[in-house]
Amino acid sequence: MSQVKENDTVKVHYTGKLKDGKIFDSSKDGEPLEFTLGQGTLIPGFEKAVMDMKVNDKKTVDISVTEAYGDVREELFHKVENEQLPEELKPEVGLGLVSKDAQGNEHQFRIIEVDNDHVIVDGNHPLAGQELVFDLELVDIK
Repeated sequence: MSQVKENDTVKVHYTGKLKDGKIFDSSKDGEPLEFTLGQGTLIPGFEKAVMDMKVNDKKTVDISVTEAYGDVREELFHKVENEQLPEELKPEVGLGLVSKDAQGNEHQFRIIEVDNDHVIVDGNHPLAGQELVFDLELVDIK
């Protein structure tokens, strides 16, 4: 039986949890996640965990902050004055925003604080700074 190696396309069922057991994502009620190893589309720890698995293998892995979404970076917090926001926007904590830089690249932000004249936005991934746990089941190797 073959094992997963670099550049293989695989299908994996997964359940992602925080260290406290809270589930943040799962494929169990849907289609398995399909991806090709080595393309950098997933966090490094997830790809490393799938390496060498065989079809029908199951395992649980702990993924460190550095192998997941990295540390929370203070430089990704920004104060935005209300007049810089679209007029129709009603700022609320948790609301997602998209901003384009001078090169046209889009950046995702979440409002984490609302004040009378400004908001504070966070450009970190919502799981930054978190150690993660994944239950994995390899469904297919293509």
